[in-house]
Amino acid sequence: MKRSEINAALRWAENLLNESCIRLPRFAYWDMETWKANKDSIDTLRTVMQGWDITDFGSGDFEKIGAVLFTVRNGSLTAPGVGAPYAEKYMLILDGQRLPVHYHAVKTEDIINRGGGDLVLKFYNALPDGSIDYESDVAVYSDGLKLVVKAGEEVIIPRGNSVTITPRMYHIIAAKNGALIAGEVSSVNDDKTDNYFAEPVARFADIEEDEAPLYPLCNEYDKL
Repeated sequence: MKRSEINAALRWAENLLNESCIRLPRFAYWDMETWKANKDSIDTLRTVMQGWDITDFGSGDFEKIGAVLFTVRNGSLTAPGVGAPYAEKYMLILDGQRLPVHYHAVKTEDIINRGGGDLVLKFYNALPDGSIDYESDVAVYSDGLKLVVKAGEEVIIPRGNSVTITPRMYHIIAAKNGALIAGEVSSVNDDKTDNYFAEPVARFADIEEDEAPLYPLCNEYDKL
């Protein structure tokens, strides 16, 4: 992705959140000079990767496969006691955009429709070798209510509702009928080690620096 694309996505995300009266933690709005002035005070943010995360998952087509994410709070699987014992995120997804099909080996997460368009999900079980089971039904819980859906069946979660995704459950998260604000509340999240993709993608984007960054991303704090 070009840095100009990332900056444009950041501005879009801020506007979408403002329209829904959602305010992020103070460091979400620091300019680069403020980040540099506070670089010796962000050890926890750096360790647990709190902050902005804009990625096209290496697809080269952000509007089709990608998302703007913001990790509000998180902990560490490798540094117990750092950060929180759970995680919370916002996922801002364009109309027609999706995340790649993937599962987590450790994390359990609730994905919540916080506002905007429809939250659309598809589910598959993972086979013992990690490949996708395209045949068997998938049992998921939506706000405590059990749903049994066919593999790959489209499930729409209305505003204010959620779905619980357990380990080794392949899933696709997407938006339609408008840009979506999705929330995630989960066990501790480790984006470096606990994403298993069924597509040839990369978790973080390669960035072409065609303009100055508006804000650093959560995997760029060491560059400050």
